[in-house]
Amino acid sequence: MAPTDSYPDSQTRDAVDSCRKHLPAEPSGGSVLFGFDGYVDNVREAGTNAGASDNERIGTLGEFGEEIVTSAAADSSLSISWECRGQRTGGHVSHLSRVYQTLGFEPTLVGMCGDPVLDLFEREFGECTIHSLGDPGITDAIEFDDGKLMLMESGGAATLDWETLQSRVGVDTLVDELDGSKLLGIGYWAMIPELASILDRLRESVFPQLTDPPEHVLLDPANIREIDREMLDSIVAATRRLADVVDVTVSANRYETKELATELGGHAGDELGADARVAFDSLGVDRFVGHSVTESVVVSDDGTTSVRVAPVESPELTTSAGDHFNAGLSLGLVEGLPEDAAVVLGNALAREFVRTGETPSYDDIVSAVTTYGAQFE
Repeated sequence: MAPTDSYPDSQTRDAVDSCRKHLPAEPSGGSVLFGFDGYVDNVREAGTNAGASDNERIGTLGEFGEEIVTSAAADSSLSISWECRGQRTGGHVSHLSRVYQTLGFEPTLVGMCGDPVLDLFEREFGECTIHSLGDPGITDAIEFDDGKLMLMESGGAATLDWETLQSRVGVDTLVDELDGSKLLGIGYWAMIPELASILDRLRESVFPQLTDPPEHVLLDPANIREIDREMLDSIVAATRRLADVVDVTVSANRYETKELATELGGHAGDELGADARVAFDSLGVDRFVGHSVTESVVVSDDGTTSVRVAPVESPELTTSAGDHFNAGLSLGLVEGLPEDAAVVLGNALAREFVRTGETPSYDDIVSAVTTYGAQFE
């Protein structure tokens, strides 16, 4: 389909054209590895009070906040009903493995999948290789029309360190699983306080033994306010050292990008592109990607590119939209797409997931790229 006049800017149009040009007819397949978190997600909707009917459901985060403020002002407790819409495996490991499995790759999960592995993980990833590091966290994700509130128990990731990883999986197994893999994805900085030592030992003990190392490492920081400044600095330093031996991409949502710009660069602004540039300059990685519901930005030594995305008017599911963006972004890098085209792929995959609430097929993703311009009409 030829570009239409509905594109909001030339950078977006050019990036979409590039994605169409370089997108393969089908995914290349192969092995990928994701670590080191793991969650059970309870996706919920909230009412306004105990026994609220469907048409009384709190629709936005703002309305939810008003309920809290009103209750606090009245010095009263607040009772809000909620309904579980579904349960699934969650976190970086599960969401990216799910996408890559759907696209014909062979994911290896090294994460918090239960001890022994929970039936929920076995049912979904029984055909994948699973190395469980401990018990998963629990996330209650309350969906609103404009976002979500996530209440989380961190599970085993909060105490994971290199010694645990080594004793549960072992260096030899990590070498075997990573050798020949196209991608290593790691989430999240904020949920694994001892991640710095893990990154350093991967660089020192695992990567030197690989004859065919992954070409790309994807890191997702999540909400860095969960960790103190000393721990953040140690993880950032370890990330820089890892970038000396392998191509490293750090990807964060709009809020996380602003926090990184503030904490690492000392200031943040109103523009995603400017904050992403500050984060990139502070991290010393190959590229930094900031993503939001309306725009995604990639910053590297080649410059800064912004790619707009049309928001979904009636989202079916927003929980894990960021992980799905990361799946599309990393897929683009794995398939050798230019950076701006990989961002388009991330936008397209995430938007399709939010629109339908389902992991899209490759045909769905290609269609979303093909009709990208029409989404702005």
